[in-house]
Amino acid sequence: MKKSLLLLLVVFSLSVCRAGTTDTVSIYSTAMQRSFYCVVIKPSSYKKKKNVYPVVYLLHGYGGRYSDWIKKMPSLKDEADKMQLLIVCPDGGYSNWYFDSPVDSSIKYETYIAKEVPTFIDAHYRTIKSKTARAITGLSMGGHGALFLAFRHSETFGACGSMSGGMNLAEFGNKFDLMKRLGDTIQHAANWKNYSVLQVVEANRSSSLKIIFDCGLDDFFYHSNKQLHEKMLQLHIAHDYTERPGNHSWDYWMNSIQYHLLFFKNYFRSAAAK
Repeated sequence: MKKSLLLLLVVFSLSVCRAGTTDTVSIYSTAMQRSFYCVVIKPSSYKKKKNVYPVVYLLHGYGGRYSDWIKKMPSLKDEADKMQLLIVCPDGGYSNWYFDSPVDSSIKYETYIAKEVPTFIDAHYRTIKSKTARAITGLSMGGHGALFLAFRHSETFGACGSMSGGMNLAEFGNKFDLMKRLGDTIQHAANWKNYSVLQVVEANRSSSLKIIFDCGLDDFFYHSNKQLHEKMLQLHIAHDYTERPGNHSWDYWMNSIQYHLLFFKNYFRSAAAK
């Protein structure tokens, strides 16, 4: 009995030692003249001073914040440890859709997430400073944001993904504060097309991006994901697309992110071997 108890304590101690750790940092945006919090998840091996790591940027959804992922899924610390990478969860604001608004000059989240945050992370953490060691993905609004940013900034990101992203903004009309960010659908009709991933993938084709996205069959964004998949096939843009049972929920996203992290790990390994 004592030997069994001792063995259990040893196993528990080893698992605790191997768990990743988290930082909460403040990142200043010159573009928006203010600071935002950000969670950085590090593998346990980060304490070894010579190690450098690839980075996955993980975006939250509409109405969310930087801390959503780690609060809903503390096991991301184990995933960072298992995959040997950093996971960075920046703040994209309540409903800012991760672009620089064409109608509100105070909203510049494209500049912030695609340029300012990676610059800060590379300056303050031991990262591999190459686009082939950076990936970006997210859920819902963050899924749209991740593909939007990667296609428009393929010099920064080598791989991208989306979980339940809203890919065709024109479908949503006055929902999700989009009129505040894009203007009305008549006078500013071009914005609704040009800022949708469905159009961005055509206007900013990149043969080098590695892409994964998925959506639940019962998700209200399912149709626009199917549209995007079919458009990418027409444009001969290589990608991994999956549709599976599920709806717009954390149960779905906590399952989905594991596939994304594995996809990115394989990409990082392949890119490093070239």
